[in-house]
Amino acid sequence: MTDLADLIRRRLADRPRRTIDTAGLRRAAVLIPLFSEDGEPHVLFTRRTDTVQDHKGQISFPGGATDPDDPDAMTTALRETDEELGIPRDKVLVLGALDDVDATVSGFLITPFAGIIPHPFPFRVNAAEIAEVLSAPLSVFRDPSGMRVERRERAGRRIDVYFYTYGAYEIWGVTARIMKSFIDTVFGEG
Repeated sequence: MTDLADLIRRRLADRPRRTIDTAGLRRAAVLIPLFSEDGEPHVLFTRRTDTVQDHKGQISFPGGATDPDDPDAMTTALRETDEELGIPRDKVLVLGALDDVDATVSGFLITPFAGIIPHPFPFRVNAAEIAEVLSAPLSVFRDPSGMRVERRERAGRRIDVYFYTYGAYEIWGVTARIMKSFIDTVFGEG
C-alpha cells in the first residue's frame, strides 16, 4: 500500500487541480477511503439511508456539506468521515485533493480527497445516515469493462453519467464520476 500511496500523492500533487466557482452551489467534501485487504487495495463506500435529505439509498463516499466552522474542505471531509463512520481524523492519511465536482442536481460543489484508512477498523456507524458500509477492490474501477456510460440531459445540456457494477451494487452518479476522475488522474487510464 506504501507504493500506491506514494503514486497517488505524487499524481495528485503533480498537476494543476481544477477548482469551480461556488456561486449557487453548497460546498461539500468527501473522502475516498482506501485500505489494503489481503494485499490488495480496496475502496470503502457507504450506502445512505432512505431517511437522509440528499442521495437517499445511494452508494457514496463518506462526506457531506461544509459547516460554517470548517476552515477548509479537508476539515469537512475528515469531520464527516468521523461523524459517519467513527474514523478519527488522526487515523486518516490524506494523500491529496482531486478536482472539484459539481453535483448540480443536488446543488453541491464537492471537493474529493483520497486517503488511507486503517484496516480492519471498528466502525461506529451513524445509523441515521448510513445504512451499510461496503468495499470493493480498486481493480474493479480500473477495469474499463466494469463501467458503462449513459448520455442524459440535465439543465438543457447533455452529460455523461457513469455507472460501475460490483456484485449487487451499482455505483453511479457523482460517486462514479469522482471514482473515474480518481482512476484517470492516478493511473492515466481515462
